[in-house]
Amino acid sequence: MAGPAAARQLADLGAEVFKVEQPDGDSLRSWGPPAPDGTSWWFKSHNRNKRFLALDLHDADDRARVLALALTCDVLIENFRPGRMDAWGLGYDALRALHPGIVYASISGFGQDGPYRDRVGFGNIAESMSTIRYVTGFADRPPVRVGLSLADELAALQCVIGVQAALLARARDGVGDRVDVSLLEACVAVTQGQVPEFAALGAVRERSGNLHAALAPSNIYPTRDGRWFAIGGNADGIFRRLAALMGTPELADDARFIDNRARTRHAVELDDLIAAWTVTLDAAELDRRFAAAGVPAGGVYSVKDLAADAQAQARGIIRTIHDDAGHAVATVAPVPRFAAHPSVLDHAGGAIGADNDAVFAEMDSARS
Repeated sequence: MAGPAAARQLADLGAEVFKVEQPDGDSLRSWGPPAPDGTSWWFKSHNRNKRFLALDLHDADDRARVLALALTCDVLIENFRPGRMDAWGLGYDALRALHPGIVYASISGFGQDGPYRDRVGFGNIAESMSTIRYVTGFADRPPVRVGLSLADELAALQCVIGVQAALLARARDGVGDRVDVSLLEACVAVTQGQVPEFAALGAVRERSGNLHAALAPSNIYPTRDGRWFAIGGNADGIFRRLAALMGTPELADDARFIDNRARTRHAVELDDLIAAWTVTLDAAELDRRFAAAGVPAGGVYSVKDLAADAQAQARGIIRTIHDDAGHAVATVAPVPRFAAHPSVLDHAGGAIGADNDAVFAEMDSARS
């Protein structure tokens, strides 16, 4: 998923993207509930704004077509195990020799070198080895999977950053580059204070459920109507406002809660006090009160809740595009947003090989 996600984000930013998939289609086409044409809704959203080519890289003629196409492009993104593209004659060195300006991005499990270079790497493995799974969950239970494919999305973001940086550098010196992204390193990059704390103190962060290791209060709390509500009151000024909102302003001067470090040491006691108050009010009433008081808070949403949320609707976070058959496909709006150069939302993921004839006819025309 990482390579296609990176290419989708570049397509959102206005790039013309050619998705090359095997003749029987990308495996993501069969993941999750199917649309009327049998292709998964997920695939249609995940591969929006692209042109679709079906080519068999095990076939010499199709490899030659991919090479010819790559030589007309600014960027190539590949998501195979290291060495696979080289074996097909489509590796970085081969393309750079013919197209010195190409930006060649490779996403793999563990990177293009090192002792794990040749291992198969999936997001599940990267999230586990990066420490993300180790610190996720409750202390008395096994590590917990993040509910989404976090590693793939993080790797895609790092790939997009790398591609854009390489294109900017090429604009200055005319030289292309190799962008090497590993799922493992993309996950390690977001582990915040764990590495410096371990290096300096030998500290190993453990699972702490919904308690934050360094901030308090920062948790989710029950509501009267059976929902959950997130509150972030860790800054001293914000905590003072929270205490007043709860009707217990004296908590802000309590030695246990006088600053963030004290609150973190007494986070369980503090969370019990907050939960005893939130459970007396419905989520909607809590939301209204917190917004008025200027204390960061919000409901713990399902996708149904997100779709109904006023901010999500006002910002158009969920948009509608259409596939080749005219079926409406819900998709998430591009991020970030621009004032002068708006992002592209044109069409959903199309049929296998839908653009083969048109793309190669355009190439033939350009050569003639």
